[in-house]
Amino acid sequence: MTLAVQLGIIVGYLLVALAVGLVAYRLSERTAEDFYLASRTFGTVVLLFTTFATLLSAFTFFAGPNVAYQAGPEYILVMGLMDGIIFAILWYVVGYKQWLLGRQHGYVTLGEMLGDRFGSRRLRGLVAAIGLLWLFPYVMLQQAGAGTALAALTDGAVPYAAGAGLITLFMILYVVVAGMRGIAWTDTLQGAFMLVMTWLSFLWVVVVLGGPGAATGTLAASDVGTEFLGLGSDFYSPQWMLSTAIVIGFGVAMFPQVNQRFFVAGSERVLKRSFALWPILCVLLFVPAFVLGSWARGLGLEMGADGNILPVILAEYTPVWFAALVIAGAMAAMMSSSDSMLLSGSSYFTRDLYRPFVDDGLTERREDTIARLVVVAFALSTFVASLYNPATLFELGEAAFSGFAQLALPVIVALYWRKTTRRGITAGIVGSQAFYLSSLFTATVPSTYAGWTAGIVGMLLGFVLTVGVSALTAPDADERRAIYFEGMRAD
Repeated sequence: MTLAVQLGIIVGYLLVALAVGLVAYRLSERTAEDFYLASRTFGTVVLLFTTFATLLSAFTFFAGPNVAYQAGPEYILVMGLMDGIIFAILWYVVGYKQWLLGRQHGYVTLGEMLGDRFGSRRLRGLVAAIGLLWLFPYVMLQQAGAGTALAALTDGAVPYAAGAGLITLFMILYVVVAGMRGIAWTDTLQGAFMLVMTWLSFLWVVVVLGGPGAATGTLAASDVGTEFLGLGSDFYSPQWMLSTAIVIGFGVAMFPQVNQRFFVAGSERVLKRSFALWPILCVLLFVPAFVLGSWARGLGLEMGADGNILPVILAEYTPVWFAALVIAGAMAAMMSSSDSMLLSGSSYFTRDLYRPFVDDGLTERREDTIARLVVVAFALSTFVASLYNPATLFELGEAAFSGFAQLALPVIVALYWRKTTRRGITAGIVGSQAFYLSSLFTATVPSTYAGWTAGIVGMLLGFVLTVGVSALTAPDADERRAIYFEGMRAD
């Protein structure tokens, strides 16, 4: 009976999300722009919550509490405050200008925007290839999170592969059917649901433990209490915290599924309201999730066999049906990230690789069809890869954030410095990516530098190369140097 209740709640939730997607399909147009960007019509609530739900993934529900469990609640400062503020600023610095350019020139992807400015389909393809490279492991992260969540909730009755497969199937169904409009509507539902369930689980545990003071007192009395409740530790060094916060904040701005949301606001007011409210939503979600992870350490709970602490504390202090609802909220987070990633990955492949290099005369209708087929292929390939995933959720997430962060400074320089050249931005992108990949896969390039991560060093290298090479080279004749500066008005 317990297993039936758990699966009934989760499957029921997935069916509700699918139904929302089907309703959205009835309002969709069979054009590529509507499939990718919902015809650029989002209001404040939908834009804010679709961005919120898209980012708050398995990393938030599992990797974040795991870090807090292992090293203490200071991770809230990295993810909740520092990255909430950093990304909100970048939403204005990068997102507002991208929105203006998208309205003026009809851009759908970052590669399209850069390729037009620098007159280079190779640059456009390069940016798309890098986006797909780092998107692949992050989609895997969501599927791995779904598999481990269901396996932990059901004590192995639903194996890892079945859980990952279930989430993949539902994602394929409603992304292919509904596109961006359906994703945004389900994201709004899922974002609100997971925020409510996170706080309800937090309050439930607080009541059972006798209040926040009692829970924190138990942590203080434990063998890690002094280290966890005092600022600063070997793990939370200033260099590590700043490096992590910066690469995550800048990486988020370059995530394809987030970056494309810079194009979809219905008005300037919608865009500005959304990034102003962003830090508040971050704090509201990260604080209860990460505090639960820290309390679990003080309560003497051991991580589950899957290496995650959140399902363990829920199983210990909440009823079966409630834990199932929270896991459904976690799966909502994974779905709302993965569906957007699949859609963005499809747009990057179709518009920036297939269209310019295979079929430049692609019609809107045919592009729409190809985009939906790519969603299926991408989802199935990441699912298969997730079955053989050797890395932890934290390692996958951190690598993807840092990989995307390498794009940020060359893009910002190009948006605001008229003298940026094609050779300059290409050198910045290729150099920083090569450096960071070498730090991951070879022993030649260290992963840390006096406490600073290779991700932050790679970002600085990309900036120096972009500016330095641009200063030393002349623009090519087909570059459009004024395009990012002329006619830049909201109305």
